[in-house]
Amino acid sequence: MTLPRLTESPLVRSAGPAYFPLAFVARLPFAMMVVGVLTLVVAERGSVTLGGLNSAAAGLGTAFAGPLLGAAVDRFGQRRVLVPVGLLNATLLGAFPLVVAGTAPDAAVLALSVLIGASAPQVAPLSRTRLVALIGRTIAPSRREKVLSGTMAYESAADETVFIVGPFLVGLLASAIAPWVAIAGASALTFVFVTAFALHPTGRVHLDPKRAPETPAPVRELVRFPLLTVVVGTLGVGIFFGATLTSLTGFLAQDGSGDRAGLLYGVMGIGSAVLALGAAALPARFPLRARWRTFGSVLLAAAIGYACARSVGALALALAVLGLGIGPTLVTLYSLAAQLSPAGRSATTMTMLGSAVVVGQALASAATGIVVDSLGPTTALALPALAAALVVGAGIAHRAPTSEPVEHPELVPA
Repeated sequence: MTLPRLTESPLVRSAGPAYFPLAFVARLPFAMMVVGVLTLVVAERGSVTLGGLNSAAAGLGTAFAGPLLGAAVDRFGQRRVLVPVGLLNATLLGAFPLVVAGTAPDAAVLALSVLIGASAPQVAPLSRTRLVALIGRTIAPSRREKVLSGTMAYESAADETVFIVGPFLVGLLASAIAPWVAIAGASALTFVFVTAFALHPTGRVHLDPKRAPETPAPVRELVRFPLLTVVVGTLGVGIFFGATLTSLTGFLAQDGSGDRAGLLYGVMGIGSAVLALGAAALPARFPLRARWRTFGSVLLAAAIGYACARSVGALALALAVLGLGIGPTLVTLYSLAAQLSPAGRSATTMTMLGSAVVVGQALASAATGIVVDSLGPTTALALPALAAALVVGAGIAHRAPTSEPVEHPELVPA
């Protein structure tokens, strides 16, 4: 079984041909934020430690505000929240190079990093929310599960690509022009593409109009154990991203080729994107929980190989195998989140996962940088394996809801 051609997909016809490229570009600033802040602060202030603290501060800002923004979207709609938040974030990003290059104290720079993270528009989870709603409105009930699987596969592949292209783009702009250009570019992309995403007609898509409006589930439904294990698994994926890129950069920097890290990191993205898309073709008898454990184990095994690598060739081989595990794992986590999302809390659930990825990436980037400086780059190569172990551990701990599962409201036949 293969994925249908995009031109034949009723979901693509409903969303419009411009939607998918628009949503892809609009999520780039989010992927550039953590690495861009780190790169600029290190370049202007000359402190790796301060740069790591600022990237972590941006991630923590996202952690605290992301679910709140998701809750606001669930209540007021995407347009009313995303337009002002996106404009605020673009303004803060535009001001950041001036503040860092000026005489502002380090505390002010850290505070601005927190605000940048807190106002970051999380396009990826909001795109998933829109598409799930469209599936409920336009896809026949008998096909919804299959189309949902394919949609989550595409979205995860897009995330994988963006979280590889974003850091690579930051490195390219910083080395070719100047470190501030990457942050300025993220600001411009936010102004143009995030605003366009917010105003796209899909931003008005709600539940099936034949269904009566329902009261959102209580907030306590968001902290049920099955859903929390999915969030923890996604946090592990974010930690894996940050630890892998930073440790790879530190290892290559030993011989002055640290700027090649983005290119080598892209090796992982190739297999990851292909397998993420292919996850939609997996049979229904291979349940999501089993997929999580299976592909998570592949990730862990490859991460152990990565930790033992001592040459560029060995690292490239390990990264290629890592891609085979990380892509399907991320698809599985978002598919589980869509199933476990409490009624009326879809955007909140998806932003919880989106925040977990960014927080994990930010904290791991800072921590891995410290390990590289204090214990050496070869020691830091072991950190992605610890992140993979967290992903597998969360998968082992995951259990199906003990009570009647909450049906995802957009997918329930009218």
